Amino acid sequence: MKTSIAHEKALVTGAGKGIGRTLAVRLASLGCEVTLVGRTQASLDETSRLCDEASEQAGYEERSHTHACDLTSEQAILDLVCSIRESGGLDILVNNAGIVQAGPLEDIPTDQFDAVMATNVRAPFILLRETLPLLRASKAAEVVNVCSVVAHDAYPNQSAYVASKHALYGMSKSFAREVFDEGIRVHVISPGGVLTDMVAIARPDLTGTPMIVPDDMADALEYLLTHRTDAVCDEIRLHRVTKAPY
Repeated sequence: MKTSIAHEKALVTGAGKGIGRTLAVRLASLGCEVTLVGRTQASLDETSRLCDEASEQAGYEERSHTHACDLTSEQAILDLVCSIRESGGLDILVNNAGIVQAGPLEDIPTDQFDAVMATNVRAPFILLRETLPLLRASKAAEVVNVCSVVAHDAYPNQSAYVASKHALYGMSKSFAREVFDEGIRVHVISPGGVLTDMVAIARPDLTGTPMIVPDDMADALEYLLTHRTDAVCDEIRLHRVTKAPY
């Protein structure tokens, strides 16, 4: 049973704030050397500071790295992967970056739909494809794709977002089967409403209700990565305590 991920190299997208920042800090506290990817350098710098503090407090010498990157640009992703390759490889890939769309389908412009799909589906696709040689070189490679409960359901006024998460979920399952025999494990975390700025856009009706918090997501990530046994958990679904079970 593998219980430690100390000294492993991880990459987290959307690490500048919200869920991504919390996931990155948790990985740093577990001894990972984390590469932080996001659009805004200032936000990444703050996450890096928090990661390095968490690592030091836990007794590790690993330090984080930042890489400001527009994930809608294939060339930017290729440059990112090149940097990761030169820095020594990759053990853990966390595809967390995502954007949301709100409004009836009839009111969504095509360019807004394309932007959601480019960030939520196309970017993880390119990252999976381009980092695969690095993951193959790892002794215990893990991929965690942050999906959503909407990958299993259909919420009104979120057509582009729902479509993107259905696509990411399906791609995760297919990719998991492709690399299964190579020992690369592909997991999905599918949360309901998480207390972030993004949920205020997608689900304003949840304001003031008990919600999932980013630390709950980090707990799920830690469980998946530190319980590499002969049993495999492919997906963890989380829902609000006020939402009926199942």
